[in-house]
Amino acid sequence: MQKPLRKLLLSGMAAGAIVTGVVTAPANAEEEFILAHAMNTDHVFHALSERFMAELGDKSGVAIDYHPGGDLGDWVSLFEQSMQGVVPMTLTWASSDFDKRLDLIYLGYIVSNWEEAKTLYGPGAGMLDVYNDMLGDLGLHAVGIIPTDFGSVVIRKGVGKLPMNYPDEPAGMKIRVPGLSIAVDRFNNLGFAAVPIPLSEVHTALQLGTVDARSFSTAVETYTLRDVLEANILTNDYFEVAFWLVNKNWWDGLDDNVRNALQSAADSTIAWSWEEAERKSNEFLQKARDAGINVVELSDEQMSAAKRIVYEKEWPAMEAVVGKDTMDKIRSVVGIQ
Repeated sequence: MQKPLRKLLLSGMAAGAIVTGVVTAPANAEEEFILAHAMNTDHVFHALSERFMAELGDKSGVAIDYHPGGDLGDWVSLFEQSMQGVVPMTLTWASSDFDKRLDLIYLGYIVSNWEEAKTLYGPGAGMLDVYNDMLGDLGLHAVGIIPTDFGSVVIRKGVGKLPMNYPDEPAGMKIRVPGLSIAVDRFNNLGFAAVPIPLSEVHTALQLGTVDARSFSTAVETYTLRDVLEANILTNDYFEVAFWLVNKNWWDGLDDNVRNALQSAADSTIAWSWEEAERKSNEFLQKARDAGINVVELSDEQMSAAKRIVYEKEWPAMEAVVGKDTMDKIRSVVGIQ
């Protein structure tokens, strides 16, 4: 069994360059590796990691050196370290700094409800192959997709307006978007005036009236901002996911029994994460309602109008980035001609 990556990490640890994590290991482990992520122990990544290690158990022949909390780097750094093989396994987001095609993760209306999301993003589902075609070029492989939640449009207190018919009703309404060209273009196309603002400044921007609304707001984020919000429109224009990544060379070089055990444990853990993510979404939407936020859904007609704008304007623009073959795969997976 080849273990050059592990040896590299151990030599670095011996030099004091890396903070030691928690090792879950049978004494005679057949395979030893590092699992790391950038989030604290309150985050779902930690719950997933603990469940994954419990699924493997002591009889798997696998020893895991577990590093939560970003002690091996932030999420972009861990993405790169997995590309290099320094950290063989991580839970993180796709970084388009290394491949602009990975902005595909932000594409609008690939799915618009939880049932569709699980069908397309769940264990063994079609979108996993689409992403792995790109990740493979970076020396990465996703063993699974981790769900977070749908993005909504939230309205600050005092606006007194629910823009739900696109693109007419949002005219002149300033909306915070993340600093992504795809986000700016989407909400401009939907009729808003998109204003890129860093996440750390969103609360202040809403509080001061710099913007009237915010996009890409998941249920837990809506609840967090409850003191400055009056409404949450469930546009569901974007489904936030993260990736369970491994270094491809390391993964392909594992003994079949070890790789199958790791994949099985990851599949079981991710299946649980879908139930947990939807439960958490519903829980925090209800908390938002209880806090006085008006949570509203688009009608079928309003949703169709929003989708039509995205499909006609955003999808062709993405095709110019990722290529026709990739977009044709997505259209086939989603069922759009």
